[in-house]
Amino acid sequence: MAKPGFNSCLYKAKVMHHRLAPKVHSFHYNVFMFYLDLDEIDGLSKRLKFMSRNRFNLFNFRDKDHLQLPRENPDPTKNTRQHITAYLKQNGVDIGSGRIMVLTNLCTLGYQFNPVSFYFCYNEAGQAICSVVEVCNTFLEMKPYFLGANDKQGDSFKLNTEKYFYISPFIEMDTNFDFDLDIPGEKLKIKIDDYDKQGNRFFISTLNGVKKPLTDANLLLYFISFPLITVKVIWLIHLQAFKLWLKKIPFHKKESNKELQKEVYRPYA
Repeated sequence: MAKPGFNSCLYKAKVMHHRLAPKVHSFHYNVFMFYLDLDEIDGLSKRLKFMSRNRFNLFNFRDKDHLQLPRENPDPTKNTRQHITAYLKQNGVDIGSGRIMVLTNLCTLGYQFNPVSFYFCYNEAGQAICSVVEVCNTFLEMKPYFLGANDKQGDSFKLNTEKYFYISPFIEMDTNFDFDLDIPGEKLKIKIDDYDKQGNRFFISTLNGVKKPLTDANLLLYFISFPLITVKVIWLIHLQAFKLWLKKIPFHKKESNKELQKEVYRPYA
């Protein structure tokens, strides 16, 4: 099992989506997520039977699933910490040897779909100084959003920013994300809302959970309780999309408004 004192842990959580317009539509489901210190992953891979790094297992942290730089021709030889550190430097932040925590799903029995990962980055004094939200769509494209010192309010990072990314065919791209990210502790509390250009909130999503130890026993328990969780996530996305289609919510093709799809990583061909 993971040794006491490790920063890494699990969160047992609930995801909620609530659409306010043009028609009301809501759903929720239970999940669990990993909260990993990027410097601990190799050690955890050695200590845990059911978690590995870049190797098939029940749960596998794959560096290729996360942000890689440069955007046009990414370097696959570098690990996630190196890529995130480089991305932070592009945004004027140097954390030195400070730790980077990532809240994410891991590849499960060889299959991965991860709609969003959250990085919380600390300086060498142990202070959380910035965050990166890594959003993926069903085309396996990715777009990172940077939240810096100016976006920190107490123990939270808050930012309202243009989306410029194709995520759901039932949401226009000419909209804004509103991030409200509490730094994870004993509780997990994350909220991402969508606003239209008139400043009206039309979509609410939350992720709330409680901290659990990262042990083989819990990994096996959650594997049984949430079987093939990454498959479940992609299945639920398509199920809810079908329900929105039945409600005749306007559908937006990916080929539309390409000028609003900016700075996309792993662009879909």
